[in-house]
Amino acid sequence: MTQLCLAIDPGNTESAYVFLDKKTYTPIEHSKVKNETLREILLQKISDNTIKHSFDAAIEMVASYGLAVGREVFETCVWIGRFAELLESNGIHVTFIYRKDVKMNLCGQTKAKDANIRMSLIDRFATHDLKNGKGTKANPDFFYNFKSDIWAAMAVGVTHLDTLKALGST
Repeated sequence: MTQLCLAIDPGNTESAYVFLDKKTYTPIEHSKVKNETLREILLQKISDNTIKHSFDAAIEMVASYGLAVGREVFETCVWIGRFAELLESNGIHVTFIYRKDVKMNLCGQTKAKDANIRMSLIDRFATHDLKNGKGTKANPDFFYNFKSDIWAAMAVGVTHLDTLKALGST
């Protein structure tokens, strides 16, 4: 059975997720969906026993930098807790990954922007579409069909798996 990592980039109404192979980091399934839909997807996979005991999860965690935040940030925090509780109550270990850790892991500096993170992923995993990492329908590359926040979810998963490998936990 393939060992999987679930990575989630949570939002206040929608979240992006990627299931990736823990050994090859290959994305197996990915999408950006309404939070309620992601919760249903996870419940379905757990009830089908297709993922239970075969994966762990990494969720991007909100961090405070002393700036004022709005309602959306607090609503995102609620969803982080709901996803974590659902997973942990079903025996799935959850690790929280902070954005600064993603930036340091993939770019080596905390000042990195989303474009830098995306390019780091493309440089590391793309095989022929070295500009976008997606390829075409006829010739797909590693990140075929990736868009928007799915890149962030992938970065969370890669950071989590890199950390586990560095610790000798995989």
